Amino acid sequence: MTLGLFDQFMSPVFLGLPLIALALALPWVLYPLPTSRWLSNRLLTLQGCFINRFTQQIFQPLDPKGHKWAALFTALMLFLVTLNTLGLLPYTFTPTTQLSLNMAFAVPLWLATVLIGMRYQPTHALGHLLPEGTPTPLIPLLIIIETASLFIRPLALGVRLTANLTAGHLLIQLTSTAVFTLMSLMPALALLTSILLLLLTLLEVAVAVIQAYVFVLLLSLYLQENL
Repeated sequence: MTLGLFDQFMSPVFLGLPLIALALALPWVLYPLPTSRWLSNRLLTLQGCFINRFTQQIFQPLDPKGHKWAALFTALMLFLVTLNTLGLLPYTFTPTTQLSLNMAFAVPLWLATVLIGMRYQPTHALGHLLPEGTPTPLIPLLIIIETASLFIRPLALGVRLTANLTAGHLLIQLTSTAVFTLMSLMPALALLTSILLLLLTLLEVAVAVIQAYVFVLLLSLYLQENL
């Protein structure tokens, strides 16, 4: 059976059961649990260093009220990084290439930041819909534009993550197909394409980490805007 380029993004099914639930549960099994010993192993130390550095980068500019979100954003960052990088392994499935899953992450968190702004600073939150000094004839048009831009934010979060990961996977598949095709025809060109494939894979690992960081960073900026 001939597979299409986009068949790799279909959710795998085994005995009628979707395996996306297993893919979503796997990252939490891989991370080591904290220990009560005085000295931790290298993996726990590296994990703690990463978490501390990430929380400092994200929450240092935030208002102290936003520090309550530290655990949620850190867990989301680790979860997305693990899902994105595990999806680069052969014969695996990347759940974050599904727009529905990314929207399920983006919409509730974005809505929570908006509701926080409406609850604690309703005047300031509504003031974003109309910039100061706007000419009177442009007021209805600007309110519509700002409202549309507000509701596009969660869609932009989900589409950005989905599009970047999908494009990377497609490039890797196309390049690897070219390597196998050129192996018997032009071995020298196939070798050069293999080097390109290796570099592209390293780039995709970086993209997997960066896109997870950008996802959480934008959510933190939305939170700061409403605090």
